[in-house]
Amino acid sequence: MSYGENDVTEQQIGPPTAAVRLLEVTAEQAGQRLDNFVHRLLGDLPRSRIYRVIRKGEVRVNGHRAGPDTRLQEHDKIRIPPVRVRPASEVGQPSASMLEVIRTAIVREDDNLLVLDKPSGVAVHGGSGVSFGAIEALRALRPGASLELVHRLDRDTSGVLLIAKNTAALRIVHALLRDGGFEKRYLALVKGKWDLGRKRIDIPLRTDLRVGGERTVRADASGKPSLSEFRPVQFFGKRASLMEVAIFTGRTHQIRVHAQHAGHPVAGDAKYGDEEFNSELRAFGLNRMFLHAHSVSFEWPSGGEFSVNTPLPPELAGTIDKLAAEKTRKR
Repeated sequence: MSYGENDVTEQQIGPPTAAVRLLEVTAEQAGQRLDNFVHRLLGDLPRSRIYRVIRKGEVRVNGHRAGPDTRLQEHDKIRIPPVRVRPASEVGQPSASMLEVIRTAIVREDDNLLVLDKPSGVAVHGGSGVSFGAIEALRALRPGASLELVHRLDRDTSGVLLIAKNTAALRIVHALLRDGGFEKRYLALVKGKWDLGRKRIDIPLRTDLRVGGERTVRADASGKPSLSEFRPVQFFGKRASLMEVAIFTGRTHQIRVHAQHAGHPVAGDAKYGDEEFNSELRAFGLNRMFLHAHSVSFEWPSGGEFSVNTPLPPELAGTIDKLAAEKTRKR
């Protein structure tokens, strides 16, 4: 199931902003990604449009082109182009059903962070044909609150999603992400019997854009450094293996492409997976991609551990039960 779908066209966008703006990054804003910085300024603009103006070079950092994931430093000079922005009255709200899905997905909250167990089919933010994602729904549920995504998950990936409740927490956790002090682990079902043992895959990944803005990622020496560690958890004969995957970089589709590169694509993955394998797994109740972000942990610089875990959702746990039952019958 997908939530928040509603095509957004540029014809829906209202009057342009006045002129080019030149802004200097403050100490409080330092550490943010460029796309988040621009989104805070142009929050009524669809995310897909924000990515477009950045990738076209209309947004400049210190006079140069920069990618959406560029981390900003204090005193950086940011050029914001004149853009057409929808009036707030036309932006609308997430549906009542989506608000309820997100409300019930909140599994933990403290003064600094809110944790969602994000369902598969929910985008983390609006854009690319989706008007509203998890963050827009949370802001609608908590009007006036300062809420920012700490990291992202693919739309079809379920599991732990962190949202910062204040700028200080966002900066601290982003620094931990950059410096390797943030541990993220996933559960993935992959094709075949994984016979590589505990395996680190250190393969650069390159993101390309196809017609229509669809992102596709491939292993390429010219790509960005990308490191994942795969550990087998459970085998289901020669059919499939349940893996725990730790990621040490956060590239787009990283686990999916690294698994494909290893010859063991993720079950249910329509883009990088094996169509025949995906069809086989439907007989075991799998109708989505089997990738779940099951744990996040880190140490606050001031002391104290933050750790959160979420179990496999019922539809994935059910597939595991059916695979295990088949394995038992064959003994």
